[in-house]
Amino acid sequence: MTIKIHLLLIGFFTFVVTVNPIFAQETLQLTLEESIRYALENSVEAKNAQLEVMIAKATIGEQRAQGLPQINSTLEFTKNLQPPLLILPAEAGDVIGGGGDNGGGGAPGNTPSDITVIPFAVNYQSSLTTTVEQMIFNGSYFVGLRAAKTLRELTDFDREKAQIDVVENVKKAYFTVLVNEERKVLISSNLERLDQLLTETTAMYEAGFAEKLDISRIKVQYNNVKTEFDRINTSIEVSKQLLKVQLGVPLHLEVVLEESLNSMGDDERDFYSLLDAQMLDRVEIGQLEKNMELASLDLKNNQVQYMPNFTAFGTFQRVTGAQDFRNVYQADRWFSTSFVGFRVAIPIFDGLRKSYVIQQNRLQIRQLENVKYNTLQNIQVEEFQAKANLRNSLSALNVQRENRELAMEVFNMTRIKYQEGVGSNFEVVEADAALKEAETNYYSALYDALIAKVDVEKALGILK
Repeated sequence: MTIKIHLLLIGFFTFVVTVNPIFAQETLQLTLEESIRYALENSVEAKNAQLEVMIAKATIGEQRAQGLPQINSTLEFTKNLQPPLLILPAEAGDVIGGGGDNGGGGAPGNTPSDITVIPFAVNYQSSLTTTVEQMIFNGSYFVGLRAAKTLRELTDFDREKAQIDVVENVKKAYFTVLVNEERKVLISSNLERLDQLLTETTAMYEAGFAEKLDISRIKVQYNNVKTEFDRINTSIEVSKQLLKVQLGVPLHLEVVLEESLNSMGDDERDFYSLLDAQMLDRVEIGQLEKNMELASLDLKNNQVQYMPNFTAFGTFQRVTGAQDFRNVYQADRWFSTSFVGFRVAIPIFDGLRKSYVIQQNRLQIRQLENVKYNTLQNIQVEEFQAKANLRNSLSALNVQRENRELAMEVFNMTRIKYQEGVGSNFEVVEADAALKEAETNYYSALYDALIAKVDVEKALGILK
């Protein structure tokens, strides 16, 4: 009976862990290329850049809509508390049947005898008015259409720049996680070596071939490495969290990197080929050129405002009125009015406001030309500096690779000498520390070379 209950519990918990995601943490396994594709679809920067493109498309539609017919309808209802009055000479009142002495048909009392005052409206009035306006010519409208299109092209460059930044940040964050994981492997191997050395030294001490000091020296080294192992675990978690932010991955997901740091630097020809590569068009230049085009269009927009604007319009109105509210909306009380027209707005003098605005536009264009020149200079310096850093990083990588091999050789020889009784424990501990430092320096140099490679790709405009 107990065995059956035990089996049932095992089956129940297996079902819960399999079905309920609360108990089973989701894992996302990613190569570097998969990480870049994921980030380009899910990172906040990439999403916002895409939204800016959509906003620019809507801006084009908004600008185009201004040239289409503008139709508005208004329904009004009015209760005249004191109707407007028409003041006429007394003779006119006699002709139309009014009376100056009594105020002219409902007019206020005490009216002078030489005039007639007649109410100009009924108690209740209502109207339904529809107006149509069609722009015929407006220079700003056509310039605005071109500006909206240019803005759309600028947002395309902005999106490309955002994607480049995303790729750069993802690559560097990915490499940071890899180097931390590689350092963890190194420290773990170092702990195993020290643990084995401690076991061997303890055996030799018990046999009378080693001193207590030898054991203590190894334990001190072991404790230091163990502390470093704990720190690197924390560094791995922090770097993974930063990578998740760059990718746009929910923080509760576990990210597993499917590539190693060594695989990233297997083919050094990719590194050296960048040293002779030529720079392509940089997106920053495209952004500046579009900004200069927008500034030129702004200048043109202010210039065309000296030209007249032509507009056609028409109005159709149905009106009704009554002294009694109940009669206002009767069918036989509605009357129609309509008219069409043509409007020309001619700018004459605005206190030289447009002239000063045009001066500002021209100066802004000159500023952008200066910025473009300076940006081109900075790009050339950036390319030179990035290639110099990559060249130095590759040189350091070759040196650290050789030092790593030599340190491993020294450690193996020192350990053999110690095991054969012709070497000291101190030499072994020193050789182990030197090997650990050489391995750490090698992977740091490899990481620096990978980062320098990313910087060169960005400087050349080929980062993807």
